[in-house]
Amino acid sequence: MTRQPSTKDLSRRMESLISNAHNRYLTTVRIAFRAKQRHFDDFEGLLEESNIKPVQRAINELYDEQHTPELLP
Repeated sequence: MTRQPSTKDLSRRMESLISNAHNRYLTTVRIAFRAKQRHFDDFEGLLEESNIKPVQRAINELYDEQHTPELLP
């Protein structure tokens, strides 16, 4: 189970995503779309980490994808 991210860590990750983005609007849309997907996954019981809000989970996932691409298949 993943721990709840701190507010400082979450805001640092969000700032990093926005500052490294070519288009801030598209980055915001990607976060919203991913959060909507996670919300429905959580609603259907597909995710076991229901204590983390979908927007927080989306920010963490996109940050990890951007900064550690070697983890992706």
